[in-house]
Amino acid sequence: MKKYLFYVGIDVSKAKLDINILDVLTLKSEHFIIENNIKSVTAFIKKIDRKVDKECTLFCCENTGVYTNHLSSVLVKLNLDLWIVPAIEIKKSKGISRGKNDKTDAKDISYYSYRNIDKLKLFTLTSIDIQKLKILYTEREKMLKALLLIQTTKENKAFTDKIIFKEVSQINLALVKSIKNSIHKIESKIKKIIKVSNQLTKQVQLIRSIPGLGEQTSVYLIIATKGFTAFKSWRQFACYSGVAPFEHSSGSSVKGRTRVNHMADKKMKSLLQMCAMTSIKYDPQLKEYYNKKKLEGKNSMLVLNNIRCKLISRVFAVITRETPYINTYKFAS
Repeated sequence: MKKYLFYVGIDVSKAKLDINILDVLTLKSEHFIIENNIKSVTAFIKKIDRKVDKECTLFCCENTGVYTNHLSSVLVKLNLDLWIVPAIEIKKSKGISRGKNDKTDAKDISYYSYRNIDKLKLFTLTSIDIQKLKILYTEREKMLKALLLIQTTKENKAFTDKIIFKEVSQINLALVKSIKNSIHKIESKIKKIIKVSNQLTKQVQLIRSIPGLGEQTSVYLIIATKGFTAFKSWRQFACYSGVAPFEHSSGSSVKGRTRVNHMADKKMKSLLQMCAMTSIKYDPQLKEYYNKKKLEGKNSMLVLNNIRCKLISRVFAVITRETPYINTYKFAS
């Protein structure tokens, strides 16, 4: 493993970056504040040339979504080492603390990267196509939520005088039509991006060869796995998706049921649940498995969770083999 001499902790917010540079030889820190934009980040990297050896420097920050984009794009272009860590992991590593501010948060992040170097996973920039898919898919989700909210107006029709309801009905219909058109445009753009990329087209075709997995789930699987480069195995992704069961016991007094953890990609978990429900209808093998486990007295959600795991393992299998799913069940005697 690479030996770092400087650990740069960065607390990211919308307007600014609080930066703490930790020198491991002296354990002394230096604090800086810069604006959160590409120009300021680039200028800061040039400025610290005299202070640190960038080849032996690890930059670390919390995952704050789009607010980290300027920082990550500059560092990746300059081939500098960046580690983006979930905020909850850094928070739990701090132990008991009283009060907080951006300056101490930056210092905590630099010390976290120094103490937990064995967990290091360097950040790599996702391809442009997947970044486009991600932002389009997110926008589609917003549109769908807005559509459901606006469509609730029609519930007033049965309980409101026609003259009164007429005041809002035309506006509501126009909004619904506009949102539906926007959703259609977004879906068309998503399809176009996938069609242009041979790799994405192949991955979607491979995923959709598995019974129960549809178009939207296929796209989100590609986004969540960064084109199947972010996870080494299906078990890691099952854990990320919140479908991997974990033991809950301690000594001789606590003997809880094995259960999944609430920390998960909730959207992925929801999509997999719908896919599992579809699979037990149209996949004879999984349908037989579900009925068999139910007859054994197993809980429905437990069996469905097992099916979600099976679907994830199938997805990673077809992607790894680069061949469509083959239903061997129909050849069984």
